Amino acid sequence: MQGGQMLVEEPVRLASVLTATKPRFLPSLTRIVGTLGPKSRSVEVIEGCLKAGMSVARFDFSGFNGTYHQETLENLRTAVKNVKKLCAVMLDTVGPELQICNKSGSPIELKVDGHVIITPDVSREPSAEILPVSYAGLAQTVKKGDTIFIGQYLFTGSETTSLWLEVLETKGPDVICLVKNTATLAGFIFTMHVTQVHINLPTLTDPDKKAISTWGSRNKVDFISLSYTRHAEDVRELRAFLKTHNLHETQIFAKVENVEGLKHFDEILQEADGIILSRGNLGIDLPPEKVFLFQKSAVHKCNLSGKPAIITRVVDSMVDNLRPTRAEATDVANAVLDGTDGILLGAETLRGLYPIETIRTVGRICFEAECVYNQGLIFKKILKHVGEPMSHAESVASSAVRAATKVRAAIIVAFTESGKAARLVAKYRPSVPVVAVVIPQLGTNSSNWTFSGTSQANQCLGVRGVYPLLASPNVEGRAREEAGLILALNHGKSVGLLKPHDRIVVFQKIGESSVVKIVEFED
Repeated sequence: MQGGQMLVEEPVRLASVLTATKPRFLPSLTRIVGTLGPKSRSVEVIEGCLKAGMSVARFDFSGFNGTYHQETLENLRTAVKNVKKLCAVMLDTVGPELQICNKSGSPIELKVDGHVIITPDVSREPSAEILPVSYAGLAQTVKKGDTIFIGQYLFTGSETTSLWLEVLETKGPDVICLVKNTATLAGFIFTMHVTQVHINLPTLTDPDKKAISTWGSRNKVDFISLSYTRHAEDVRELRAFLKTHNLHETQIFAKVENVEGLKHFDEILQEADGIILSRGNLGIDLPPEKVFLFQKSAVHKCNLSGKPAIITRVVDSMVDNLRPTRAEATDVANAVLDGTDGILLGAETLRGLYPIETIRTVGRICFEAECVYNQGLIFKKILKHVGEPMSHAESVASSAVRAATKVRAAIIVAFTESGKAARLVAKYRPSVPVVAVVIPQLGTNSSNWTFSGTSQANQCLGVRGVYPLLASPNVEGRAREEAGLILALNHGKSVGLLKPHDRIVVFQKIGESSVVKIVEFED
């Protein structure tokens, strides 16, 4: 495929398509973020999700409170200990999301060509005639002909569960709409989205600040997903807020889900630690035929900058089914070929019937796509983008990946304190796993001594192909690096990544210099 991200050696052998995928310790290099909730919060199910390939657990505060999530998090911690696999924690903010609360939970049926009033009077009971929304300024924001979508959680696109409305007129604070499709709204909370209209609410809301300052601070979360990021200033505001609550190490993933975020994407990317492309809302704010173009462009920019890109809304049909559609399977593979670092599963694991099977299936699709990913092409593109003269760190990190390709190394081992070295190697998209040996650091804030390292290790789980190990803090100097390499090699052997005579590329700092060396594994 000229100019694309796919590489298939000729002649293509049909047998390779028909051969079953062999089970491996690493389901895929691509990371899988699983949203934990009603169908995926027990210790047993979380253990299954971890074994299937989940590396980041997402906690969505748009529908559940801190007490509920704390119980789930404790179960996650138990599951992590039981299966001996690390898992990062992501707090997902609500942001300026417009919600309709259906306290009774009774289904609301609306018929095509009917009329419905959207009102800011939240004391009213939702019905087929009136829908109260938590936003007083809607009538001053919309105009005749605007499109409004309403549904449970994020929109699946199903005509029977999501409602499509057209604004007819406004009367005082109320908005009168024409119902464009017959639908049944089921559940307790419905999300409302107005296409390409600015909602005059802060990106970081008061409930978000409360969730971060209490639950997030208490649990030292690894990532915060900032919903509805519209400007780089949104990220700066959150970062400043995190520092005031002793969350200096927490990384920010800007969630881009509307045209405002799209317009300011370059500045947002520069400020954020990673990007989540929330295609549920993007697919409503943008014409459907434009979504793929933004996805490819945004992921490519993330790749060039060396920042993780995560894609959402990939296998909606697996909420109720054991298998994805053909189009969904192809969509996952294309996201991998585009260069995405991770796949975020929302409703599929939150309330879906098959959370473990969904993670396993997505992992298998990612693995197959990685087998034909054109690593050489993206490597050259990143080199060209970085330009010359390269920094010392960029030069050595890219050399590590080049060496791994030339000697057909089984793994790359990167020593790191902050995780930056491992992320820099991963930027060049190696086709083999990067084992990040994270060196804990002892520090003090004048009142007590602290060790850093756990967060840095967990944050590596948000980057494609990086697998962290926490080194011992009790070893110093050259002995520490030797012990770290032994740790990486023993781990690689124990999980089936290494066998005798395999070559390993090692990326490490010696004094003020960064070096690459090649070693051979001896059993």
